[in-house]
Amino acid sequence: MEIWKNILKIETKTQKFNEPLYLESGRLLEEFEIIYETYGTLNEDRSNVIVICHALSGSHHAAGRYENEAKAGWWDKFIGDGKTIDTKKYFVICSNNIGSSYGSTSPLSINPSTKKEYRLKFPVLTISDIVNAQMRLYKHLGIKNAIAVIGGSMGGMQTLCYSIEHPNFAKHYIALACTAYTRPWAVALNKIAIEAIRHDPSFLNGNYDKDDLKARGLVGLAVGRMAGLIAYLSPALFNKKFGRDYVSTDGLYELFGRFEIERYLEHNSYSFPKFFDPLSYLYICKTINIFDAGRNKDKLEDSFSKIEGKLHLISFKDDMLFFPSEMKEIEDIMIKIGKKDQVTYLEVDSSSGHDSFLVEVDKFEEHIKDILKD
Repeated sequence: MEIWKNILKIETKTQKFNEPLYLESGRLLEEFEIIYETYGTLNEDRSNVIVICHALSGSHHAAGRYENEAKAGWWDKFIGDGKTIDTKKYFVICSNNIGSSYGSTSPLSINPSTKKEYRLKFPVLTISDIVNAQMRLYKHLGIKNAIAVIGGSMGGMQTLCYSIEHPNFAKHYIALACTAYTRPWAVALNKIAIEAIRHDPSFLNGNYDKDDLKARGLVGLAVGRMAGLIAYLSPALFNKKFGRDYVSTDGLYELFGRFEIERYLEHNSYSFPKFFDPLSYLYICKTINIFDAGRNKDKLEDSFSKIEGKLHLISFKDDMLFFPSEMKEIEDIMIKIGKKDQVTYLEVDSSSGHDSFLVEVDKFEEHIKDILKD
C-alpha cells in the first residue's frame, strides 16, 4: 500500500461517536463508528472537498490498491492524481455506510446495551440515516461544505438525499444510475436475495458462526447475488461477452453442464458471501427498498423544491435496475417547479448496464469535469 499512499496520499481512519444517532424509525444507535478513506490534501480553508458515496456492496475503499490486493478500489478509474476527480486538486472522502460490512457500525457490531452483537436486533436504516451519520463525521473533521457530492446507484440515492436534506452543504450534487424512489422491479429483485438468505438453513435466523460462514460461504446470499448480477449488467453485454459458449470441460448432455454465463455467475456469486455479511445485505436491501426522496408524500415536488445547489443527473441507456426514465422524471420535476437552471441531465449511451457508472467512466468523465469547473 505504501506506493499507492505516496501517489494518492491515502489515509484510512475510523471515527467513533459516543453520542446517539437518532434514526428515522424512531429508534437510535447509542454509539456508532464510521470507517473512511481520504485522498489528496485538505487545503487550509477546507474548501476543496469532494464527497463520494458508495453503492450496495461498495466500501470506503474507492481508489488505489492495498498491498496484496488483486483489484484497485471500486472507482479507481474515476479518482486519482490527474483523473476526473483529481486528487492533486481535491480532497476526496469516502466513508463506509453504517449498516455495511466493511468496518462501520453494522448488525455484527456490539450493542452497548446488551454487550452482544446486534444481529437481527439491529435497527432498520434509511438513506437519510446513513447521510446524517456521514454529516456527523464531516462536522467532526471541520468540513462545513463540499464542492460536490457524487454517487452512483445507492450512492446516487445518498446524493439526492444530501441535495434535499442538506441543501447548502455542496455546490454540486452529481447522482448517477439511481432513482427518486425504488420501484417494484428493484424491490422484486431484492426479494430474491432476502428470501434466499432467510431460508438458507445455514443462516440460522441470523445466528450463524461468522468465521464458519467466511470459510464456507452462504448459498442463499450467493443466489441473491446472482439476481443482482443479472440486474447490474445487460442482455446485450451478456450476448457480447458470453454468447452461447459452453464450458469446454462440461458435457453438453450432462444435466448440470454449464454455459459460460452460468460459470461466470457461479464464480462471482459463490465468492461473494466470503467477504460480505448476509445480515448487512438484508439490511441494505431494506434501506434501498424503502428509499423515497418524496418522503412518502404524494408529490416529489415538495422535496425537490428544497434543493439549493445544482443537481446533475446521469443515467445509462441500458440500465435495467434504475431505468433512464426514472432519472429523467427528476429533471422534469425540477423544470416543473422552476428550477431549470439548477438541473442538468445526461443519458449515457452505455453498453454495460447498471454497472456502466463504474466501468464506462470515459463516457461521462468530461461532463463531470465541466461541472466541476463551475
